[in-house]
Parts: sequence; structure tokens; C-alpha cells
Amino acid sequence: MTKGLQAARAALAGRRAWLVGGAVRDHALGRPSEIADLDVVVDGDPAESARAVARAAGGAACFALSEEFGAWRVVARDRSWQVDVEALRGSSLEQDLSLRDFTVNAIAEPLEGGEPIDPLGGLADLAARRLRMAGPTSFADDPLRVLRLARVAVELDLEPVPDTLGAAVAQSGSLREVSPERVFMELRRIIAARAAPAGIELLGEIGATPVVLPELEALRGVEQNRYHHLDVYGHTLEVLERVIELSAADGRQLERAGAWMAPHASDVAALLAEPLADGLTRGEALRWGALLHDAAKPLTREIRRADGRVTFIGHDVRGAELARTVLGRLRASERLRAHVAALVRHHLRAGFLVHEPQPLSRRTVFAYMRACAPVEVDVTLLSVADRLATRGDRAEESTEAHLRVIEGLLADSLRWRAEGPPRPPLRGDELAAKLAIPVGPQIGQLLLAIAEGQYAGEISTPAQALDYARALLESGSI
Repeated sequence: MTKGLQAARAALAGRRAWLVGGAVRDHALGRPSEIADLDVVVDGDPAESARAVARAAGGAACFALSEEFGAWRVVARDRSWQVDVEALRGSSLEQDLSLRDFTVNAIAEPLEGGEPIDPLGGLADLAARRLRMAGPTSFADDPLRVLRLARVAVELDLEPVPDTLGAAVAQSGSLREVSPERVFMELRRIIAARAAPAGIELLGEIGATPVVLPELEALRGVEQNRYHHLDVYGHTLEVLERVIELSAADGRQLERAGAWMAPHASDVAALLAEPLADGLTRGEALRWGALLHDAAKPLTREIRRADGRVTFIGHDVRGAELARTVLGRLRASERLRAHVAALVRHHLRAGFLVHEPQPLSRRTVFAYMRACAPVEVDVTLLSVADRLATRGDRAEESTEAHLRVIEGLLADSLRWRAEGPPRPPLRGDELAAKLAIPVGPQIGQLLLAIAEGQYAGEISTPAQALDYARALLESGSI
């Protein structure tokens, strides 16, 4: 029993109160370890009940959650659990349950314990792996439930029944009326699910994609060159699938990706598990990079007159701007916008390095790290996913060449991420004084050139740095 449930039972003993929704459903699915968020319905004042739960929990935070429904939230001091308290809607518990989204979320049990109360057959639907709306107006009552259908389906591996799908399609246009913040919350969970590509496909099936992610919908039917085996939409979903495989939380699982990954699997897994922004880990943010990496291809598609080849020149630059637009529309944080935009902007760089002399020079690696930071590791992984999902002409040869480059580049990326660029042997003001030139852009260029020389192993002392800077000035290179 979680501390949240203990506090709720102690505070609301003797009152008419029920557990509803996800906690009851997950218990029925045999997932009690995942139950940290509780939904409680009370026949009475939810504010007073929530405050009582907070007191019973020893001073947990308590605040209003929804003015529309009068819901209140209690959050543990260590954020290990939360309890949402709502007033009973309608004249009975059965009527309250009928107003919920899906039958699997319309199961209740008395707060003090007892048999499930399941007037809509949610338990049978769980057993049959079925997803049914709770009532004929479920989606009209709250159009966000159109997205929630896809989210619940992929998170719980449930199959929506035909009439529920039809009702969702009929209301998909109403998603335009839903706040961007709520839309992002559902999309975030769909894309974070293991079966995210299936969730994206389901969004398209119910007509939600053109409303909430029109940039993704625009990729359908956009044909590519002979080096691709899928259109841009299909390729994007396969890149997403590859990223999911490469961002597994278990380092031992990642070792199976190949020789290029095996020595670094645990470090990659740890980095991608780091929290980033908006409740997403770096690994989950990488999925957004996969979803949007080719978003600007419809805007940049051209056919060369000389040979009829399809090109998408500049889709990386324009795609970064588009990624910012998409996430800005969804009210994502600036940190997430910048992170995903950087992934899109630089997703082609590792592929270009295949055409450089091998092994890569340290100066070439330095330029890559400096350009891609702070997503140097993440975008290196994205490039692999992109390459693995490109299986047209010469695919095997191209993939082998790409992975040979990545084998060294991934190690360098992880080292750069851990240590950062080399520390200059001279500060800018020291360099300016010794060279008798003013502090300004020229000093910045010299410091960058020195750092590149350090990374290449050509400079290690202040005297060498000074001599190198003088030589650059005398040659007119800077």
C-alpha cells in the first residue's frame, strides 16, 4: 500500500469515497508497483477532503487542480505519490463513472477496500484487451479523449473497438478547441510509449494527426530518391522505431546493437535516462528529434533537371526552425525546443563525415563536437537510426561505412560530453596582452584555433599556444 493510499484512507475513513481510474485498472492488470498516482471521488467537498489527506500525510502539498471540476491535488513532499480528489459527478457513483472516458477507466472500488464496482464492463474489456468509450458522448464531452484513445491503447496494449474509433474520428476536428498544454501532455506520453509508432499510426487513423501535428501529416506520400525504400512519412516512423531500440534503458540490451555501441552501452543508457525538460528524459526527447528530423522535406523537395534525382537541400536548417514552431505551438519549454531543434539541425553531419578521409582527423572531430554540442551524443545516435531506416540502393554498403565512422565518433562524443572542450592554456586577456592586440572578435578566433590545436594534440603549453597564435596572425589566417 502506498503512503498516498494510507493517507487517503486515514483521512477519509467513514466518508463516502472511492478509488477510481488508473489505480483500480492497473491493480486489475497486476501492475500494483506502478500505482503512485491515485484518483479519489468523494461525496462531499473535495477541497476539505484534500486538505484532510494532506494533513494525514504529514504536511503534503495541497492545491486546486481544476476550477471546472473542482478537483484538488495532494502531492508528497518527495513527489513519490499524488492523490487527486474530485467531487462525485451526477447523483450516483454509477452516473459519475458513465461520464468518464473509457470503460477500463470507469472502474471503482471503495476507498477502505472491497470489491470493484464495474457498471460498464471495464474488467471484461481489460481481459479481452478491448478499448471502449464509456458513453456515446465521451469524445464530445472532452475532445482531448481523442488523443487519449491512442495513448491508452499503446500504453496498455488495448485494441479500440470500431464504434469507439468511429466516435473518435467524428470528434477529431474538435481537438482544435483543446488547449495546447493538454494536447502536448497526451502526445508526450504517446511518443514516450514503447509502441509509439503504433500510437502515431493510430493518431492518423482517427484523424488527429492533421489537427495536432500537421507537419507530420504532410510527410505522407512525399517520395524520396532511390536510396530510400519508403516515403518520408514511413521513413520517419521507422527512424522513430530505431531510436526507441537505441534508447533502451538497459545497457546490456544496447550491447546487442553492434560493435560500435557495445563498449559504450552503459554510458549511453545512463545519458539517455537523464531528465531533460517538460518531464522528458533525453531519450524521450530524442524520439521527438526522430519524429521531426525530416519535417521540412515537403518544403525543400526538388527534382534535379540533369538527372531527375530527388533532393531536399536545406531540410536540416529549415527543419530546425519547423521543430521550434511545432514545440512552440504545443507550449513546450525553451529548453526542449532548443534541444530538439539542435537534433534536427545537425542530424546529417555524421553522415557527411563518411566522405572525409578515414580515420577522421582530430580537427574534423573537433569541428563536429563544437557544432553539435550540447547534443553531440544524442544526434550521433539519431544519425545511426536515420541510416538504419534508409534501405534503398547500396544500403548495406552505406550502413557499414556509416557505422565505421560512428564507432569512433560515439566514443569521442561521450568523452566531450563528460569533459567538455579543452581548457585553453591562455586566457583571452593574457593572449591579447602578449600579442599587443585588443580584446575582441579576433581574440575569440585565436582562442578557438588554439582549442582546435589542443584537441588535435598539437598544442599543450602556453608557449606553444602563443607561438601558434603569432603564426596565424603573421600568415593573415586570422
